[in-house]
Amino acid sequence: MESIIFSNSVAEDLRSYLANHSFSKLGIITDTNTEKHCLPVIKDHLPHAYCQFSFPVGETHKNLETCAAIWKWMTDEAFDRQALIINLGGGVTGDMGGFCAATYKRGVRFINIPTTLLSQVDASVGGKLGVDFNGFKNHIGVFAEPEAVMISEVFLKTLPKEELRSGYAEVIKHGLIQNANYFGCLKTEGWEKQNWREIIEKSVSIKKEVVQKDPKESGLRKILNFGHTIGHAFESYYLDSDRHLLHGEAIAIGMICESYLSVKKSGLSKSEMELINNMLLDVFGKFDFLVENIPAIVALCSQDKKNEGKTLNLSLLTQIGKCEYNFSATMEEIVESVEFYKSL
Repeated sequence: MESIIFSNSVAEDLRSYLANHSFSKLGIITDTNTEKHCLPVIKDHLPHAYCQFSFPVGETHKNLETCAAIWKWMTDEAFDRQALIINLGGGVTGDMGGFCAATYKRGVRFINIPTTLLSQVDASVGGKLGVDFNGFKNHIGVFAEPEAVMISEVFLKTLPKEELRSGYAEVIKHGLIQNANYFGCLKTEGWEKQNWREIIEKSVSIKKEVVQKDPKESGLRKILNFGHTIGHAFESYYLDSDRHLLHGEAIAIGMICESYLSVKKSGLSKSEMELINNMLLDVFGKFDFLVENIPAIVALCSQDKKNEGKTLNLSLLTQIGKCEYNFSATMEEIVESVEFYKSL
């Protein structure tokens, strides 16, 4: 399990970490946003001899083409297996940078400095790495742990409200699947003005506890995918469109749809479903789409990684704070849940 460092001074903590670890070469991977807004926070505390790779911001660049450019950069810079990579950015950077590090010469060490709320509470834990392929989310990937994860709320100040809200969807999910009291403490009104340090630490502890029990997602870890089967389908469908959904926006849709299925299949009460739906709609609003797009959106669920053969496997709520996995669903039931969302 990786070392997670909650940092009050990320630049100094990074300098101390690097001083206490040997490496032949240091590389930093950023996107164009984090290069501009986040790299200056740590730059003066880095060793003079480091090299950097920056790629265009956005999920649409999380693909094998960008990976090839990163591998070429590592090759051109003569990285060996004693090198160290720092992934400075959100989930796209951590996923793709970690994937490239884990596969280059069969693996070089990397550390993650997540800069978005989403990557701090979700992608920072568990060692899932990967890239999108042929329009499918995280279709190609591996499990590999970073050497360390440094989490600092200072980076949240660089985020637009929409990005902060995207991360909040995963925070809400953590309460829904594992801790009803945590869910009950989360704000709907004025949600952006909360004690983020406290929230990040609590969400990380929830996810870490699940991942430690099931590192490779053979069972319990599947509960972390609540909202993701249908959410990823929406995210994938609109990935290359001008109506691109942020991850959390798509997962909010997925959680409403899958809460509806939880009433049908796993015993969630209608009153709790309504509580969940009201919170998510208050924070995220309603995403509008054409009824005729529903079959194409739902068809993307067939590529979900939890599926076995032609059976769609869902992780569903039995009540707020409790989630179970391996509930099977038909495509018709998924369509019904999406139609329910549309009707709200």
